[in-house]
Formats: sequence, C-alpha cells, structure tokens
Amino acid sequence: ATLHLSEKAFVTTAQYFALWRALEELSAEPTLGIKLVQAADTAIHPPSTLAAFHARDYRDGIARIARFKRLCTPEQLNVAESAGECTINSEWLYATEPAPAIATDVAFAMVVELGRRGTGQHLTPWRVELTRPDPESHVHRDYFGCPVRYGVRRDLLVLRSSDLDRPFPGHNPELLDILTPALAAALGELLAKSSVAEQVKIVLKRNLASGRPELSDIARELGTSERTLQRRITEEGTSFRELLVEARQELGRQLLSDPTADIDEVACLLGYQDASSFYRAFREWEGTTPNRWRELNFSGLKRAASDSLMH
Repeated sequence: ATLHLSEKAFVTTAQYFALWRALEELSAEPTLGIKLVQAADTAIHPPSTLAAFHARDYRDGIARIARFKRLCTPEQLNVAESAGECTINSEWLYATEPAPAIATDVAFAMVVELGRRGTGQHLTPWRVELTRPDPESHVHRDYFGCPVRYGVRRDLLVLRSSDLDRPFPGHNPELLDILTPALAAALGELLAKSSVAEQVKIVLKRNLASGRPELSDIARELGTSERTLQRRITEEGTSFRELLVEARQELGRQLLSDPTADIDEVACLLGYQDASSFYRAFREWEGTTPNRWRELNFSGLKRAASDSLMH
C-alpha cells in the first residue's frame, strides 16, 4: 500500500517504472497493458479497486478509484469534468522521467473496464490522447473504440459526462460500508507518513502552470490553515520558497527528460512568463542550459531505470 512513500518500500517510483519498461522490452505485444487489464478477474482486485466496481454508478466508481489509487500505485488520478466531457490523466508522484507507455495503457484501460464491467455495457470514451508516436496500428482504436491522437503534450482519457450517470447493477452498499472506512483509514495513514514538504511539492507541481501558487492556495488544497502549514514546513527545516524552487527543479527535470517536449512549453508549465526567465533559473540550478542538460542526461535516465530494475 505504501510502495512509494515508506522507507521500507518494496520499490521506488523509478523501480516501478523500470518493471513496466522491462515488460515492454520482453514482449513485442503493443496491447500487453490492455490485455493485462482485460484478463484480470474483478474478484481478485485489491480492496481499493474492488470498491469501485460495486459503486453506485460510473461517476461514483471513478471517484473511488481516484481517491484510493495511491494505496496501490505511486499514482494520482486527476479527474475534471466540464462542458459534457470528463478528462482523466495520471500524475506519477516523485517521477523523474515520463511514465512508460504500458503504464498509461493500464491506467486508462482500468477506467474503461470499470465502466464496461460496472454497467454491463460496451462503453467507449469520447477520445484518447497519447504522447507516444503513432504506432501505425489500430490497437488502441480497436480497444477504446474512439478516435486516438498520438504525439500530443500529455496523455488524456476523455469520457462523455452522460456515461458517468449510468448505474452499476452490481451496486453493493453493504460492502461499501465495510470497505470505505477501512480504505479511508489506510489512506490517512499513508498520507500521515508522507512528509508535509513532499505533499506541498506534489500540489505545487500540479498548480505551477496556472501561475505562482501562494501558500494560502496550497493550504486550502491540503485542507489545513495557512498558519498550520507554515509551522509544519518550518518544523521540517525548510521554507515555502525553497519547496517552490525544488518543485520547479524536479518537474523541470521530469519534463525535459521527454525529448519531444518544447522548451518554451516547459517554461510555461513551470509557471514562468517567458522562456528567458526559465533559462536563467535553470542555469542557476544545473550550471548549464536546458538543451545541454537534456543532451547530457537523457541517456542517463534510461540507464538509471535499467539499473534500478537490476538492483
């Protein structure tokens, strides 16, 4: 449950990614991730996922997966609904490189299978957007049954909001009454083990693109007061300003590890008003330019993932 946070963790996020990459390399099957999800028996899912299959409707099921996802993987499922669309994407906590394509396939197929098995109907998303190059095959279109765009900025699963209201015939309120309190307690324990500094950086990374987040914004999202958050940050021997810099550095490295990412776009996602400001800041952090850093480190990131698997 605490793979990505506990000091006694079985694997780190990097090792978790390396496991998926190893599967990709061992199998030439482009639909491996999707097939793994399709083959999984609902009854053997962990409690955090099992609860979603017994939800009231598709919307409730997705909300339960999003809430308890971190009990299974170092992943935050972000869900946003607007103008008749429900947009879903995975945020990999503490990642220093892009997620393996197979991990994205598993995450998105899991949500789609939830809808199909839960409603008993062959639901199809509105569209799917994937950062990987076009594989020049119909593997994703055949499974998802919708338009699929490749080579985009980020991976997105887009559902129809109208489908979210479809009821689950297997709704089991008695089972949920048992599972939900236990899952909530487990999640609370997991979050309590996470340092405040790490929690702040996670929220900062999620909000950098919309401008420079203030302490009050982060406190509100974490469900605490500004004064309490400031005190806890200080108790951990750091400051909000230092955490902001660290969040930008970590997210910047992660974004730049994608060779297709545009530097100007990275600057925008980090909350800089122009690329020149980002270049100056990056040179202070790394002692070199973003392009040069990418040249020096991109191949190293791949080696690190391979090494983490071996050890």
